[in-house]
Amino acid sequence: MKPNNPAIIIGALIVIAAAIIFLMGTKADTNTGPIEVLEIDKSGFAKAPELRGLKGYINTDETISLASLKGKVVLVDFWTYSCINCIRTLPYLKSWHEKYGDKGLVIIGVHSPEFDFEKDFRNVQGAVEKNGIEYPIVLDNDFATWRAYNNHYWPHKYLIDSEGYIRYDHIGEGGYEETEDKIVELLMERDAQLELGDTSTIEAPGTVFGQIGTPEIYFGHNFFRLSSPQIGNTGGFSIEKPADYTLPGTFQGNTPYLEGTWETRGDYSIMHSENGKVALRFKAKNANIVAGSPNGSQIKVMLDGSDITQADFGDDVQIVDGRPTAIVREQRLYNLVSGQDYSEKTLVFEIIGEDFELYTFTFG
Repeated sequence: MKPNNPAIIIGALIVIAAAIIFLMGTKADTNTGPIEVLEIDKSGFAKAPELRGLKGYINTDETISLASLKGKVVLVDFWTYSCINCIRTLPYLKSWHEKYGDKGLVIIGVHSPEFDFEKDFRNVQGAVEKNGIEYPIVLDNDFATWRAYNNHYWPHKYLIDSEGYIRYDHIGEGGYEETEDKIVELLMERDAQLELGDTSTIEAPGTVFGQIGTPEIYFGHNFFRLSSPQIGNTGGFSIEKPADYTLPGTFQGNTPYLEGTWETRGDYSIMHSENGKVALRFKAKNANIVAGSPNGSQIKVMLDGSDITQADFGDDVQIVDGRPTAIVREQRLYNLVSGQDYSEKTLVFEIIGEDFELYTFTFG
């Protein structure tokens, strides 16, 4: 039976018309075409400070600036080349540069030195080449950009959107998947039609930080404020004058000991004798030193009372004259122990060659 009430007929026509419009709209959404990107309220985000006070440029030139990169997504990474935490982040940064460098991402490594030798352009350039870094590096020797960002950490990453707002930051290691997700989000926000391909985070050996029982240990008096333990030798560090030291028979954990003639300066301690030793009982898997020797020094590495075995060799240890040895020349980080577990160990290394400079112990 057909309806004969005009109001009912008109109502039915309205319903049918609305249904047709809905279906047409649904079909239109499946077409490939420009996608409208929603406007984002950025009132809660700060504008990124401009790069300033730079003293050198690697893989770029002095024209680089955030203003010149407007329209790009920029990741500013504060780092320094002897910092083990920074070194362990480099594979991720290099991966992001490779995957997203032609998609609108620009990584800028702001090199802010922890030690005076890290201000030397040649040293930084050598580290960049050794680590295979291809993205721009700028030298922030006077910490002008560091202060502009009110930064206090190595490493510290700031992710800046295409309009110059800081949208995310991360202190220290870790958070790689979260950081990459944010990179992808900002790139898609910039260009919703972008084809990003594989966006999975690379896998790299992790560090179980909770199992590391020894903090970073500094050997320069400028760093004593960082709660670095004093040496265990009687009399402690000898500030700005040489003193003779002898290793005791036993070692307290997390406390370094010296043998030979040493003098402690602002950034480091220097050995004035032809031979000497350093001992430390530590709890970690890996042990590194930041060191240098202008004339070249050999350090013979022992672990738990014997020459270190090949299974525990650090990357910088090799056999020289029948003994495991690290050759120290340029000022950088040297990996001495790459152990099998995080158990407590006693490291002793014998130094051959005066003017050996020891800056810090770091662990992983």
